Amino acid sequence: MERLRKRADFVAAAGGIKIPAATFVLQARDRSDRGPVRVGFTVSKKVGNAVERNRVRRRLREVVRLNSADKLRAGHDYVLIGRRAALSADFSQLAAEYLRAIARLGSIRSRPKSDTRQNDQPASRT
Repeated sequence: MERLRKRADFVAAAGGIKIPAATFVLQARDRSDRGPVRVGFTVSKKVGNAVERNRVRRRLREVVRLNSADKLRAGHDYVLIGRRAALSADFSQLAAEYLRAIARLGSIRSRPKSDTRQNDQPASRT
């Protein structure tokens, strides 16, 4: 597992699937290659001062490290955006939310895409 470090990679991941949770938002993007999983972490200044933001980042990194052995797909980028609630949440709660978010991500990916071309025409009024 590699880390995302370039802004362009974070911006690209923002265009993918978003899974909100109480303590973070998980963003995922398929890079369309078979490269290694890449994970990035970001925390806004709204969360708090540098000490608090770094604590949130460290907690999220540890959750991903402990719980991602076989759950993340190769060729994908993942970004976790920390929220203030991650400061006071129990570590087990963080881990449970992370696992739920990954499970939701899997269910979103496995849904068949509906054909929206049929609905492009407005209904006629007669």
